[in-house]
Amino acid sequence: MLQRLASRVSLRSRERKLRLFLELYRPGPDTTVVDVGVTDAPFGAGSTDNFFEALYPWPERITAVGPTELDRFAAAFPRVRWVRADGRALPFEDGAFDLGFSNAVVEHVAGGREEQRRFVAELCRVARRVFVTTPNRWFPVDPHTRLPLVHWLPAGGVRDRLVRAAGFADVLDPLGPSELAALFPYPVRVLNRGLTLVAVGPL
Repeated sequence: MLQRLASRVSLRSRERKLRLFLELYRPGPDTTVVDVGVTDAPFGAGSTDNFFEALYPWPERITAVGPTELDRFAAAFPRVRWVRADGRALPFEDGAFDLGFSNAVVEHVAGGREEQRRFVAELCRVARRVFVTTPNRWFPVDPHTRLPLVHWLPAGGVRDRLVRAAGFADVLDPLGPSELAALFPYPVRVLNRGLTLVAVGPL
């Protein structure tokens, strides 16, 4: 019951992100998009992973990037080009894409703010304009673990033990609005949507 409710909430949140992306950038059938941070999973049956590929009107214009083999992804999204690569070292030329998209990935980049900055800088290098989302550090409930206030604790120690006890083993380094903006090599607008922050730019 709780899992189904969480999936519905997640889907609504992701649908709102896609609508915002479409409203802000007005892409068309010729617009090229790189989505950095996909997972090897389909969309649906309770999963909202890879919602962008499932719901975007022109999936054949997407290049999806993930750090692992993407066999299940490829089967689920045959019209999407995919590339296995580290988001901090993308195998594309400068300005290769019209738009760059990354949803709730930067907070999982290991190595602290400097590595997060490398991740964002690579997206900005290969795409002319970007749309980067991350959970809002100052929202009282973390959407990954669904635990209240735990992500406000200092990294390590108690926080890590509570996160692991909740069954979440991934890196989790949440950001606030100013921290997100500071990752970019140029000025961006950070939209605070409560649970989610969205950085769009360049201005």
